[in-house]
Amino acid sequence: MTTSVFLADDQGLVRGGFRMLIEAEDDLDVIGEAADGASAVRMLQQRPADVVLMDIRMPIMDGVEATRRLVSAGLATRVLILTTFDLDEYVFAALKAGASGFLLKDARPEDLLSAIRNVAGGDAVVAPSATRRLLAHVVRSLPGEGSADHGEKVDLLTSREVEVLQQIAAGATNAEIASTLYMAEGTVKTHIGRLLSKLDCRDRVSLVLFAFEAGLADPYAPR
Repeated sequence: MTTSVFLADDQGLVRGGFRMLIEAEDDLDVIGEAADGASAVRMLQQRPADVVLMDIRMPIMDGVEATRRLVSAGLATRVLILTTFDLDEYVFAALKAGASGFLLKDARPEDLLSAIRNVAGGDAVVAPSATRRLLAHVVRSLPGEGSADHGEKVDLLTSREVEVLQQIAAGATNAEIASTLYMAEGTVKTHIGRLLSKLDCRDRVSLVLFAFEAGLADPYAPR
């Protein structure tokens, strides 16, 4: 099946470069593009895409608000934020708005293509070292201690589920979690499914943010 991709970026050269890269792949297809968040939301409501490559800073409506509106509209579209290191606070806001992950604009072409496919498949882009560094930057926007609501949810978790959550927050893949915690990869997936349900999280990115907010993970810890 072909994954449909929408490009939202105010720079025409950037959109053109992404389009050439993406359309060279047999399983990916660019179905539209917009130079501002408002146009992106309007066009995607008319014709949803599987994945949106969303720039943060755009005129009329920025990527954070556009992401929030797409998610609240209940569209099946998943948002992959494109950012640079000087936009940390916006990245955090976009993730809280419901983005499925983020990637640096200078990422390697193969990493961008992989990220699109992972997000389209229901996963989230949280593992790369660049993401870990960005999360370490944005975590200063988080409260110093977990809220009471977070504490109540943590109490619902088993010790094993907490261990899996901490591994996810550290950027570990399912295979790495299985190796570290001495369990089958299928068991890891089962634990992740339970974490998503118990913590009312929509995806892996939400689990990472929850772990930071609840004080269960240290974003500055070496990976």
